[in-house]
Amino acid sequence: MTTQEPPTASELYTWRKGGRILLKALILFLALNVAFAVLTPLPLLGRLSWYNILVPGRERLPYGENLSRAYNLSLNSLEAMFASHEISQPKAPDEFRVLLVGDSATWGMLLPPADTLAAALNAAGYTTADGRRARFYNLGYPIMSLTKDLLLLDYALQYQPDLIVWLVTLESFPRDKQLFPPLVQRNPDRVRALIADYALDLDPGDPQLFTPDFWGQTIVGRRRDLADWLRLQMAGLLWGATGIDQDYPEAYTPRQEDFEEDRSFHQFAEPQPLTERELAFDVLRAGVARAGNVPVLLVNEPMFVSAGQNSDLRYNFFYPRWAYDAYRDLLRQRADAEGWLFLDLWGAIDMDQFTDSAVHYTPEGARQLAEALGPAIVNLMSQGGQP
Repeated sequence: MTTQEPPTASELYTWRKGGRILLKALILFLALNVAFAVLTPLPLLGRLSWYNILVPGRERLPYGENLSRAYNLSLNSLEAMFASHEISQPKAPDEFRVLLVGDSATWGMLLPPADTLAAALNAAGYTTADGRRARFYNLGYPIMSLTKDLLLLDYALQYQPDLIVWLVTLESFPRDKQLFPPLVQRNPDRVRALIADYALDLDPGDPQLFTPDFWGQTIVGRRRDLADWLRLQMAGLLWGATGIDQDYPEAYTPRQEDFEEDRSFHQFAEPQPLTERELAFDVLRAGVARAGNVPVLLVNEPMFVSAGQNSDLRYNFFYPRWAYDAYRDLLRQRADAEGWLFLDLWGAIDMDQFTDSAVHYTPEGARQLAEALGPAIVNLMSQGGQP
């Protein structure tokens, strides 16, 4: 029978030393996490970027789910998103800076950056009466919500715009869409500030507005945000080399043309009237007010109008005719009452130029929209008049 030898003094010392090292590492780890939660350095970290320095700035805000194919990803840090965008470069002395705000149509779903609405407007070479050249920046972002647009507009004002073009459509107006985008939900403090400052008819205590607890603010709790920031920097190398920021499928399902016998829109159905109470016109008003002295041109964006089955009931997948007609009337009336700069371009694109959605269009569709929008922008640039 053998007996286990007691540990030697050297072994005891090694174990104690290892334990002390482990304990110190644990204390340091906890201290770093507590300090991170107290200091909340993520906004500062988000502004650190090698875009526009070592790699080109992106031509649109980062958005995507397939990093291996698109060299792009969705994230929740406005600081990191804008730091990666070309708009974060200093404004040139001879530049008339125009921001395009809107949904996935403005962002350019299925379109290379060179074929978006912003690119088509830049190609037109507009100049002001005093010789400044117009430069259009694509700040569109997928998912329809006026509050998402307002959040981006609010942040973008620090980049000294001279004009804001805000492209909207009815699907962005319903109350149930306002807090739906993850970008809105993950920026609760900014959204609550906008609700308070402009008396928006939104609930600041809505559970969709994600507010992390103390441990959720630590390094461990924010590890996804930290990883996204790092992944965005790494993706910049391949974006700079290829210019690819979207996964372009070889084939896609075309926009729907035939419909069921359905007149509903969200929770609304005829003969229930669609009124301003159900639509977020207060968010539009907040955006115009937040822009201050910077003119805001509101544009009812183009959409596909079907000629297929039950097209007498619905214009397209999104809209029954009764709801969209009511919206157009309400938008025009509100724009007139508020004195907003407004253009209704719902029919500015040929129907065969829409792709996988009632609002997504081809490069030729972007060119047609730019051609319809251009004269109003030139007027605002040169004379400051109504479009």
